[in-house]
Amino acid sequence: MDCHSRREQLDAEILDGFSELIGRVIALGESMAQRLCVPSFFIKALHTLERPMAMKDLGKRMHCDPSFVTIVADMLEKRGLARRETHPSDRRVKNLVLTDDGLALKHRIEGEMATRMPWSHGLSQDECEQLLLLIRKMLNAEEPTDAAEADSPVGLVNADPPSPERADPPFPEPADPPSPELAGEVANALSAAPAPVG
Repeated sequence: MDCHSRREQLDAEILDGFSELIGRVIALGESMAQRLCVPSFFIKALHTLERPMAMKDLGKRMHCDPSFVTIVADMLEKRGLARRETHPSDRRVKNLVLTDDGLALKHRIEGEMATRMPWSHGLSQDECEQLLLLIRKMLNAEEPTDAAEADSPVGLVNADPPSPERADPPFPEPADPPSPELAGEVANALSAAPAPVG
């Protein structure tokens, strides 16, 4: 196999892997939302609101339009999980701030999610550190120019089940389990990735 075809195979397998991993993270969030009887987007909103945040900034970080952020804020307020406050330096801007109940629910969700993430039981502390560094490196990488994109084939995520030689290996027993804080950092870094295709 030449270098070019190996790179194409690697790209396809990485896309498949990320699609599967992000799909699992989303499924865990949806499962938890069902148990807590809250909409699944509450999980993302609570995770994103680590500090008072302008509605516009929340929309950017949740990758949604302003009208949807208003709906999210209204629902969080109605359940007593957040409140709107005037920005201290700009009275035209409204910040969304978690209440004590909102913070308690955020910490409960993040603690449980951190222990259930695939890297929490599949990777060691050192491996989680490496994973986080690689995710941050990818997120900080410059996108290719238009000319480079024109020369590069666009691949789609393979929706078929993996072949036996590409089947996921069982998770190894981690020698040094990652801390919940590190698991949360990895989840935060991954949450910036796009949702899986298909």
